[in-house]
Amino acid sequence: MRAVLQRVTRASVTVDGAVVGSIGAGLVALVGVTHEDTPAQAATVARKIAELRILREERSVTDAGAEVLVVSQFTLYGSTKKGRRPSWTAAAPGPVAEPLVAAVVADLRERGIAVATGVFGADMAVDLAGDGPVTVLVEA
Repeated sequence: MRAVLQRVTRASVTVDGAVVGSIGAGLVALVGVTHEDTPAQAATVARKIAELRILREERSVTDAGAEVLVVSQFTLYGSTKKGRRPSWTAAAPGPVAEPLVAAVVADLRERGIAVATGVFGADMAVDLAGDGPVTVLVEA
């Protein structure tokens, strides 16, 4: 499981012209799932999202009371090693990936973190104002 975390001052995700999730200061977490990922890996990713000290003044989301926008992102498992067209075969299909992305969201919410989300499998437009820039790749 992978997550790209970007520190933001604000972010939102729009589907079919309607904002479906938005946050103020915090992190955007683009979460990708591969075939072999497990609930334990989802818990590890959630813990890292909550506890990594990548916000201003070396604080974590938990320390700062910051928000998180979680967006499913199968393209994190795209391979560009061969040819000119990415291969998506390493990305888990929806029935495998969706429950694991939902597990990350549930874990964060259980920690008391305000979490907004996109819509799994939808064509989403993500708008964000980067803060830093700070972008980190997390793998579990």
